[in-house]
Amino acid sequence: MFDNTKKLPRAILVAVDTGEYDVQTSLAELTELAESAGVEVVAQSVQKRPAPDTATVVGSGRLEELAQSIQTLEADMLLFDCELSGSQTRNIEKAVDAAVVDRTMLILDIFAARARSSEGRLQVELAQLRYRLPRLAGSGSNLSRLGGGIGTRGPGETKLETDRRHIRSRIQKLEKELEELSQRREQMRTRRKKDGVTTAAIVGYTNVGKSTLLGALTDQGILGEDRLFATLDPTSRALLLPDGRSIMLIDTVGLVRRLPHHLVEAFKSTLEEAASADLLLCVCDASSPEMEEQITITTTLLAELGAADTPVITILNKCDLVPGLLPPQRERTVLLSAKDRQGFDDLLAAISGALTPTQQRCKLLLPYPQSGLLAEIRQDGKVFSEEYTPDGILADTLVHIKLLHKVEPFLL
Repeated sequence: MFDNTKKLPRAILVAVDTGEYDVQTSLAELTELAESAGVEVVAQSVQKRPAPDTATVVGSGRLEELAQSIQTLEADMLLFDCELSGSQTRNIEKAVDAAVVDRTMLILDIFAARARSSEGRLQVELAQLRYRLPRLAGSGSNLSRLGGGIGTRGPGETKLETDRRHIRSRIQKLEKELEELSQRREQMRTRRKKDGVTTAAIVGYTNVGKSTLLGALTDQGILGEDRLFATLDPTSRALLLPDGRSIMLIDTVGLVRRLPHHLVEAFKSTLEEAASADLLLCVCDASSPEMEEQITITTTLLAELGAADTPVITILNKCDLVPGLLPPQRERTVLLSAKDRQGFDDLLAAISGALTPTQQRCKLLLPYPQSGLLAEIRQDGKVFSEEYTPDGILADTLVHIKLLHKVEPFLL
């Protein structure tokens, strides 16, 4: 008999506490990221230092301890809660004789596994190549054989230079393809604005229930999973508000602490969906002790994308996990449970109140000579029902505000 169960890679988390941020909170999130990537965390190591060591991040004594821990715990890798340079990665691997992965590499790996659409895959590949390019092994220009001066002549380009040239060429190609997709997205956004389509982007930290909320609000059965970065590709669905208006809900990629610059740049076209929305629904986890920090991180990143002036409704999701939670004191904040469909009426009312009114629901009794008004109403609004009576056409309508002066004499 043979045991054919697949063993998960085992990792030791490593962090340097310089006082810049809460290391324990960041390590807790790194643990979630590792588990999401299919890695078992067996230990943590935190070293307090004024600044990370330029060569190995942690000190030489701590490196020896980590090498022993790898043997004792049968770990496969060290997982660093920071971004490592190429030389740091090589120095640490040489000292501990094990694989070394940094925070950015781990997130990129998760993104690569989750990307489904062609645009998502292009964005992930671009982020990976931008990450790899400065980390290619070698000493830079002193290995070049392409120069024309003394000491630079040689037989041709090295393997390193070939790799660099190939990566730069691929990056340029990906950037061009993503630029075309970005222009197509911009055309769609312009078209929506022209057609008077109101958009609301669902934004927030990763794994707070954004996709579950979208699926529950629109009854579309969208998959919501209890894992980080379950959604990478924007998903759009129509939502009918109680006042008769229809808006477009857009689900976006989740955010995370210290989101790597490579990812922000690569996913800029996706995140721009949130920046151009008429309304932002900022979802956070009411059961998380880091709720306030989640809101701050989301608000900061959206401000960087140019969405600082967009109206925001804060949604405290998963309130079913916090019994006795008091009503929020801040303005435009709603308590709900997307899983149990609690609080949806309050949310829909808040959305209607936050959006600039462009249409008004009216019951009309139109004399038959004025029946042509129904065609005008349909251009920018809706006619929910119409009934022909001896006195005229009895209609339940959603009228654009520019037509209100015309229908006012016929209001019921």
